[in-house]
Parts: sequence; C-alpha cells; structure tokens
Amino acid sequence: MDAINAKTLEQKRRKALRSRNTEDKHVYFQGIAQTRYALRRIFRIVEDKAKEYGIDPLAHQALIQIYGSEDMGLRVKEIAERLDISSAFASTLIKDLVAKGLASRTRGGTDGRATRVAISKAGIALLHKIDNDVTLNIDYFGHQLTAAQKEQVLSILMTYVGISIDA
Repeated sequence: MDAINAKTLEQKRRKALRSRNTEDKHVYFQGIAQTRYALRRIFRIVEDKAKEYGIDPLAHQALIQIYGSEDMGLRVKEIAERLDISSAFASTLIKDLVAKGLASRTRGGTDGRATRVAISKAGIALLHKIDNDVTLNIDYFGHQLTAAQKEQVLSILMTYVGISIDA
C-alpha cells in the first residue's frame, strides 16, 4: 500500500484550490477528472456485482446507508436524503428490499406516520458477500493508480469536504 505524504497532499490541495479560483482552471479540472474516474470505476465494480446478486445498485446503496447508520435503521425520509432521491422513490426501493427479505419496515417512535427501515440478517449477509466479491478488483484498480494520482484524488475530495492538513 502506498504511503501518502501529508505535506505533498496539502500542496496538491492548495494548488487545485488556487487553480479553481483562476481563469485557467486546468489543474483543478485535472484533479476532478482523476477523482471522477477513480470513483466511477470503483462504483461500477460494486454496482455490477450488486446486479449479479439481483439487486438494483440504488437499492444496494440504500442497504449500505441503513447498515452504515448508527443503529442500522433509518426513516424513509433519511434514506431519500442520503441517496438524494425523492421520498416516494425511496419508498419504492424499500418496498423492493422488504419483498426480497433484505430489510424490514416498522412504524416508528413518537411519530406513528414515520416509517423506519432496518436491515435484515439477509441484507447484512448480502452486503458482506458483495464486499468480499469486489475487494480483489477494487484493490487491483487501486494498485494501478500512481501515488500522484491517488494524491490528486484525495486533494480534490479534501477540497470538496473542506479539509486541510497542517503541514
């Protein structure tokens, strides 16, 4: 695994940020292009595997959001927000997950109208299978990237989420 130099990473982040604020944004867009390429390749690997297991990639993302939540359960509204889709569409995804036995719905807490969605044991098992099946391909892809490309990706992601390194 490549070690990333924090000072170099911060320098790249600052360079991309400076480029973003100039007339010639080429350096910034180089970083965006590399970042989108890396994320798209990784997401494609995972999405293709989800499809092989008979689950829509967005439904797979919903399961990830549910499983990755603090108590492995979210309201439909929260799932919609995290997937950046309408609540109606999220509800449709959840119905499919429930029908497949990958999640369950319950009326929640103080607001009886709110539907809470929890991941089932089968849903957890499916996420684990997909993750296990894609690990080798994702690791292989990651090893194909140079240290400079990895730094470029990280510098753009840091810029997007507002992180800097005291270097």
